[in-house]
Amino acid sequence: MNDISLSAITGFDSGPTVQLKELESDHIKFSLSNVDLSVANGIRRAMIADVPTMAIDLVEIETNTTVLTDEFIAHRLGLIPLTSTDVDKNFAYTRECNCTDYCNLCSVELNLNVKCTEDRTMEVTSRELISQNDNIVPVTIDDQDPGILIAKMRKGQELKLKCIAKKGTGKEHAKWSPVCGVGFDYDPYNKLRHTTYWIEDDEKTEWPLSENAKEEQPPIEGEPFDYNAVPNKFYYKFETTGSMEAKDVVLSSLNILQAKFDELRNELKREQNMNQYN
Repeated sequence: MNDISLSAITGFDSGPTVQLKELESDHIKFSLSNVDLSVANGIRRAMIADVPTMAIDLVEIETNTTVLTDEFIAHRLGLIPLTSTDVDKNFAYTRECNCTDYCNLCSVELNLNVKCTEDRTMEVTSRELISQNDNIVPVTIDDQDPGILIAKMRKGQELKLKCIAKKGTGKEHAKWSPVCGVGFDYDPYNKLRHTTYWIEDDEKTEWPLSENAKEEQPPIEGEPFDYNAVPNKFYYKFETTGSMEAKDVVLSSLNILQAKFDELRNELKREQNMNQYN
């Protein structure tokens, strides 16, 4: 367990404090203290909806004699996670690119051409997708990972198609979100009464405490309620889809929030200057 205090960096004694509990390439668990609830929730929302990744957005099917419809296969292809390290720096959004449709600056082409020639059921997986960019490929855990199942074919069936992967964010479609949701918790004892429990018999039995309760002091019986109290410690836990490393998702979300605040500050300064001249 590592403690990283940002107060030394910011110069404020009451600056944010991060406590890192678990860190792997595909998941992370940490807590954040000395920030407002709105900021803590903003980080959560940014990780889910604002961090850009690559995902298949256009499918051109040339041949499909499987039992699955074109639309069903296209939907499955769109949800296959693609490696997306440094996508924000290396690719432009298609809507902002100068090309008329798509190009190498804003997209990546992936091809699939499979035909079952044996008298057995053949599984077509994401490993069959051949990418034109070695940095943007379907996510696999290791060399033994067979990939994500796309369709099953019998002898004589064929599937041939072209996919175009584009840059996007989770607020446009869930396929672009780099995380499988973000676990977000604060006030595990519900001292602030932000949560109203549905209770049938016994609250403690029906609503067991989370593991985060071990890090906070339990409420004192008969303690008066503090109407001015605010949450001060927030607990995060999430897994990635494999498209990005967990630490990169967190850092990218912080950079995105900082950019938004900078843009807001610049707009306020611009408005202030205009008002002074008027």
